[in-house]
Amino acid sequence: MYAAVRSALRAVLPRAADFRIVHISLQNTHLHLIVEASDQKQLANGLRAFQISAAKRINAAYSRRRRVVHRGRVFTDRYHVEDLGSVRQVRNALAYVINNWRRHRDDAGAFSLLDGRLDPYASGLSFAGWRDVVPPDARELPKDYEPPPVSHARTWLINEGWKRAKPIGMREVPGPRKIVAVDA
Repeated sequence: MYAAVRSALRAVLPRAADFRIVHISLQNTHLHLIVEASDQKQLANGLRAFQISAAKRINAAYSRRRRVVHRGRVFTDRYHVEDLGSVRQVRNALAYVINNWRRHRDDAGAFSLLDGRLDPYASGLSFAGWRDVVPPDARELPKDYEPPPVSHARTWLINEGWKRAKPIGMREVPGPRKIVAVDA
């Protein structure tokens, strides 16, 4: 499925001038995207093109693996959009997407990048803003590994603005903070 999604990204991204997928995380049952679009129409068109391309490739991969033709809906719903308008929102969204495997505890699995620091099914390898420094002996990638292609962000918030907030660590577990109420 990862190869199918990667192929869909390669097919869709070069064609969309006003739509960019700048970060992605592929999980077992869903995926997360951070996208930029010039307007609502470009967002809808870009996401529709990606979903169609990915669905065709996922159905083909599933059909080959199961040796039975599989067609039809891959994504159960369209998508949920959250506009990111502040430094903190963008920082938290970046951390959530590129470290989402830690939230799902998939980081305990056998396959990872950079000695367990990065999710191989997310775009963390292309993220240039990590707080951590990776030692040279941990930088070797598997020979057959191909990272997911993503677009370069054009907005200030995703490129620079988020850096005004707390740095993002490779071992950070994203998610909402738990609020504990204490009776006084």
